[in-house]
Amino acid sequence: MAERTEVVFVDGVRTPFGRAGEKGMYWNTRADDLVVKAITALMERNPTVPGERIDDVAIAATTQSGDQGLTLGRTAALLAGLPVSVPGFAIDRMCAGAMTSVTTMGAAIGFGAYDLAIAGGVEHMGRHPMGSGVDPNPRFLSERLVSEDALNMGSTAERIHDRFPAYTKDRSDRYALRSQQKVAAAYEAGKIQPDLVSVATRSEQGWGLATRDEAPRPETTLEGLAALKTPFRPHGRITAGNASGLNDGATACLLASGATAKELGLSVKMKLVSFAFAGVEPEVMGLGPVPSTEKALRKAGLSITDIGLFELNEAFAVQVISFLDHFGIDDEDPRVNEYGGAIAIGHPLASSGVRLMNQLASQFADHPEVRYGLTAMCVGLGQGGTVIWENPHFNKKAAKR
Repeated sequence: MAERTEVVFVDGVRTPFGRAGEKGMYWNTRADDLVVKAITALMERNPTVPGERIDDVAIAATTQSGDQGLTLGRTAALLAGLPVSVPGFAIDRMCAGAMTSVTTMGAAIGFGAYDLAIAGGVEHMGRHPMGSGVDPNPRFLSERLVSEDALNMGSTAERIHDRFPAYTKDRSDRYALRSQQKVAAAYEAGKIQPDLVSVATRSEQGWGLATRDEAPRPETTLEGLAALKTPFRPHGRITAGNASGLNDGATACLLASGATAKELGLSVKMKLVSFAFAGVEPEVMGLGPVPSTEKALRKAGLSITDIGLFELNEAFAVQVISFLDHFGIDDEDPRVNEYGGAIAIGHPLASSGVRLMNQLASQFADHPEVRYGLTAMCVGLGQGGTVIWENPHFNKKAAKR
């Protein structure tokens, strides 16, 4: 059998993430236009890539209807001005949509079928609330395959608190506060802005320009978090402050074979090492990244101690805490979510996987002492996804300091 082709992450971009709903900055913006903007910017940032050399475009969305329907990868590619010869398709793995776009395209490159591909995702939760228009098979409930509220992500997070009493609300709130603080510090240091694509917006007040994420609340305090309501059950532990919000946004990234990147003179921000997805009980879907990470590490021949940077999607603080506890990592470990996460930035479902990758790639450049990092996230219906990456800037001398 031929050796696997090297797969590299060349570049990634995203729109600023907006708050979903009528008061959000993207209320009058189409979902497909958000992802078209991301693809267009990605190609403009990499002018040595001939459009006709793109082998495929994979774009994810959780709710594939309306302006998020019609085979997004193909329609977005055409709208972004890629040649008609470039094919495309749509993907749905709920929260891990963009992550699955990347692993699917990465696998095609690794197999040798593709040289260049675009992968990403979009979610306009203002136009398409999670679960809208779906008709779950009644056998899920009648045959007790899942509990009645397994599709309510907040309820699944409350169950993790139930299962692990050490995961207190105060601990979740403290984690959430640090996320807000880290995002504010990352913006102040100019770490997030380089991968943001400005988007024209329209409201009753006229035209505007979205240049940064709408959701962060740098003024957050522990006292304020403690006072928030618990919407998923009386006297619960999940609040709007220790969970990601409802958001709109899009992401896109360029993947290539190592040889093609070299041929076209492209920068290499990360190298794909391994990936894995795993299933868990839908009722505690937040535990999903634990088995997917164990599986990805096993496939890579690595252990958790080899990982020097973690980008974990903060669907809920308790979900991240469960991952950290399982692997013996402290809640305040500096290797984890250096720039903060979805609790502050937002989580437009199918787009978030590439945001994690963008942030890890930026951190790799700043940490030549780190060889491996990972991106991981929980997924609705009881799944987890993990991708392990290698730092092309790794320096053995720096690692020994």
